[in-house]
Amino acid sequence: MKKIFKFLALALFVFLIYFVYINYPLDLLSGFSAKSVASGHFIDNRSQEMIENGDNDFLPIKLASNKIDENGKFATATVYGLKQRKAIYREGLGATLINDDFDVSKPYKVPKRTKISTNLPFPYGNIEPKDTVFANVDYVKLNAAVANAFDIIGEKKKRTRAVLVIYKDKIIAEKYDTGFNKNSKILGWSMTKSVTATIFGILQKQGKIDVSKPAPIAEWRNDERATITISDLLHMNSGLEWKEDYSKISDVTKMLFYDADMSKSQINKPLVGVTNASWYYSSGTTNLLSGILRNQFKTHQGYLDFWYSALIDKIGMNSMLIETDMAGNYVGSSYGWATARDWSKLGLLYLHKGNWNGDQLFNKSWAKYVSTPTNGSKGKYGAHFWLNAGGKFPDVPRNMFYCSGYQGQMVAIFPSHDLVIVRMGLKEDPDFDFNGLLSGIVGSLKK
Repeated sequence: MKKIFKFLALALFVFLIYFVYINYPLDLLSGFSAKSVASGHFIDNRSQEMIENGDNDFLPIKLASNKIDENGKFATATVYGLKQRKAIYREGLGATLINDDFDVSKPYKVPKRTKISTNLPFPYGNIEPKDTVFANVDYVKLNAAVANAFDIIGEKKKRTRAVLVIYKDKIIAEKYDTGFNKNSKILGWSMTKSVTATIFGILQKQGKIDVSKPAPIAEWRNDERATITISDLLHMNSGLEWKEDYSKISDVTKMLFYDADMSKSQINKPLVGVTNASWYYSSGTTNLLSGILRNQFKTHQGYLDFWYSALIDKIGMNSMLIETDMAGNYVGSSYGWATARDWSKLGLLYLHKGNWNGDQLFNKSWAKYVSTPTNGSKGKYGAHFWLNAGGKFPDVPRNMFYCSGYQGQMVAIFPSHDLVIVRMGLKEDPDFDFNGLLSGIVGSLKK
């Protein structure tokens, strides 16, 4: 009988390996895990145990075994001892998943940063904000809505890590899960796309780019893709072929976990839809845009510096770090890290239509541009921002627009309520009730 059980266990193990390999090649799993561990540990000082029980606690990623090398500043991962992948950490650039032929000894450039310190309270300075009580806020209702977003101890149903509510530039609610606090840097995943779009808005105001012009891609000049504009790319409306599927090997998983230069992942894709009439989501498009941005500068150093000097450090997002690929491009689709407070500043910048404490970073019209529905999106997408114009969240104002990332990262902007809400976590809609959280908070503001 014991032999039978051993045989069945072995057969089950072999089947599991085969199933995983067919659907998720092992080097993709180990690649995701190594990158996640390296980023979480070296950027946010999380322990390996915390990462494995949090960020990596889902199948099939949890099948990977990880190791951290403190001295070498890298992490490795394997799946049942197979397909080892390595992610290296470099100060200023974050963690990068590397291929076997990547030269780790090659010199690299890092962004030069100027972290401005002021004597102003949040959000315009570094002084801890004082409590502000608004007569029109029902704090009992507000705090109940925020508290309801979090798990009770021992559960993993809602998996919220942070909720931050800012009303009239004042923090009126702030709560963190165990192990997280106001200084915790959290990966925004695709919220980074909205950062990328904002760089275009700043360049547009400065007269250094015109998003209505054809995208400057040499490979497209002599074929039907020549008419694709930068604006089409910002609206995810180019008509270019792309498969955004994280459940298996697809264009996006190959890009994030194999490609050395992610800015080129969509360049050679054919046109399969009608430009400006074929909306579909594409992280490849965002990294293509990051490559376009890189070519706007005479030097690589200029490209690296501009994102911080013109936006990130300009508005005091001093905790933010945008990671690069092996070729030195910012992974503008996915790899931006910041505290919840600093993520909120991006929302506040849009709430105030590009004005940051008297400094107009982008034209007021840019806020309208990113929040206007793109053709074919049924009111759910603008220009690298998501929208509620189509009523995705039925009990939330339709003019709300938001940054959104994998596993339920969100910076929600409410122009009609002078309100910004940040939620960071590991569960997304429909597993997490965003409609309930957002409507509960909005409902706490008395008219």
